[in-house]
Amino acid sequence: MSPEMNPASGFSQLRRIESSKIFQTAVISIIILSALTIGAKTYDLPVLAEQSLTVMDNAITLFFLIEILFRFSASPVKRRFLLDGWNLFDTLVVIGSLIPLDNSEAVLLGRLLRVFRVLRLVSVVPELRFLINSLLKAIPRMGYIALLMFIIFYIYAAMGSMFFASVDEELWGDVAIAMLTLFRVATFEDWTDVMYATMEQYPLSWVYYLTFIFLTAFVFLNMMIGAILEVMSEEQNAKEAQKAHDERDEIARQLQGMQRQLEELTRQVAGRNQE
Repeated sequence: MSPEMNPASGFSQLRRIESSKIFQTAVISIIILSALTIGAKTYDLPVLAEQSLTVMDNAITLFFLIEILFRFSASPVKRRFLLDGWNLFDTLVVIGSLIPLDNSEAVLLGRLLRVFRVLRLVSVVPELRFLINSLLKAIPRMGYIALLMFIIFYIYAAMGSMFFASVDEELWGDVAIAMLTLFRVATFEDWTDVMYATMEQYPLSWVYYLTFIFLTAFVFLNMMIGAILEVMSEEQNAKEAQKAHDERDEIARQLQGMQRQLEELTRQVAGRNQE
């Protein structure tokens, strides 16, 4: 079979095109253009400009459809293409973008899916994809930290409702309202006004606020950041280990190929000597 007709050679060429800088830059540029088009449609524009944006949006949708079909063709194992989460996300967004906007029942869904096309920038840029994967894997650890933070919120809210309800019923009337007030304190949104109001009746209430802020804004926030950084470090180490493993496999394959060539050359030399 000639190299031109070799399917493996064709797949290899498609893979090279897909991973090339020019192809990646073109896809990123179209995604950015799509984001600008979506933003421009939120303004009051002349009829001619709106028509031009509609034509551009259709062209972008066609480009994304061709691009996802090209990536599917470049995939060596077609059945595993949609098993990758990013490929599935891109495919759903592209299919959703094909919903016609002139259909009044599906116009909102079509517009929302066109907005999600901006998220495709994450799936295209490896660094952003690495950050999102690390964040998703850190969610279980962050969940326990969030649970502990909720317990602290609840305890402080119950205490605040018991002590400060007489000061301001709107802020400390019950546990639910008190938790919302504590969320305001944790985000530093005019929290000193809340503190000074309770200090008029309870002069030592500043201890309540400072300990709460220390726990939520410093301890738990740093624990969240630490959990994410730990997962990112593990992912980076795993990525480097996989890269080193692939390099060792490639070197082993090259050595085996050289050994076979050497054995073949040895057999040829031995055959000539026998002649």
